[in-house]
Amino acid sequence: MKKFAVTMLLVLALSSLLGACAPEERVAIEPEVVEKIVEVEKVVEVEKAADLRDVTIGFSWNRWDSQLLVAWKDYFVSYAAEAGPKAGLNITYVDNVADGDVARQASNIQDLISQGVDLIGARPEDAAAIGASAKAANDAGIPFVTFDRASSGYQPDAHVGADSYTQALTTGREFAKILAANNVENPQCIEILGDLKDMNAVNRSKGWHDAEVETGAWTTVVQVPTDWAADKFYTGTANALASYPDANCIFSASDYAHGGIEKAMQEAGKLFPSGEPGHMWNASQDMNPPGLEAMEKGYIDVLTTYDAYFHSVAFIDVAIKLLNGEELGVFNYLVPGRVATLDTFKDMPNLWAQDYRE
Repeated sequence: MKKFAVTMLLVLALSSLLGACAPEERVAIEPEVVEKIVEVEKVVEVEKAADLRDVTIGFSWNRWDSQLLVAWKDYFVSYAAEAGPKAGLNITYVDNVADGDVARQASNIQDLISQGVDLIGARPEDAAAIGASAKAANDAGIPFVTFDRASSGYQPDAHVGADSYTQALTTGREFAKILAANNVENPQCIEILGDLKDMNAVNRSKGWHDAEVETGAWTTVVQVPTDWAADKFYTGTANALASYPDANCIFSASDYAHGGIEKAMQEAGKLFPSGEPGHMWNASQDMNPPGLEAMEKGYIDVLTTYDAYFHSVAFIDVAIKLLNGEELGVFNYLVPGRVATLDTFKDMPNLWAQDYRE
């Protein structure tokens, strides 16, 4: 039996606190936080119970455009096959993809409801719109769990994902230490935002700015919107570097399009690895394959990981509890991620970017 331990922040947030407002930039709901250590066991060989109850988990993907999604799905299926029998369940997994279309995702979820699946999971395209689908599922007696992206309206039975606020906060705190250790004078940072319809992007921006206020280690001189569009990581960074030539640091809400940031830095004469003169200090999030490559080249100094394996394990664990009628006790199951620096990232286990490298 292989055991993987992960610290998860389990956040209890009442529906009445969350349902009233849509996401706004730098606006965060204040939840009651419950901290626990959760030991996740990945069992290589499992003895199946004599009688297993057949259940189906239906999943609605908002889009299918990165290796991260492939990793999540693979981990769902493999862990469900191992953990389900221990809980008396034979789990079948089915899914559909909305290709970035909010209306299509609503239709896809209605299809899952009509199929009579036993539980629905969804990665929302739009935080505000997903609530209607969650309510429709609940009205049909089907538990509903949001994954990776939370609902800003009607609250489902649970949410599973990353603690994106803590992700950015821990990155910012470590970044402050790196700047101090290298005697960086007057750090002026460009912030590359995500899509502010996505609560992960909102929370990462808030975490970054809270770390800035807490440490006083840098000044964010400009925020660059990207809507998670890869081309805007390049054009936005290029425009910001042209407008703020004295900027000497960057925070990006994700490293999935870091190649565009690197291209803009190179064109501006600012792409140098850590340790070389002219290095532009760089903090990011996730460690997607482009981020892993950027760290190997010394371009990113620090990030906090987006641990796909543990996200998937948490989702299946929550699904099993709901399918067996157990009380969850908390609403948000959030994995905070691990801080990775140039000194530590090579020795970190369970990095999905290594497993799914193209």
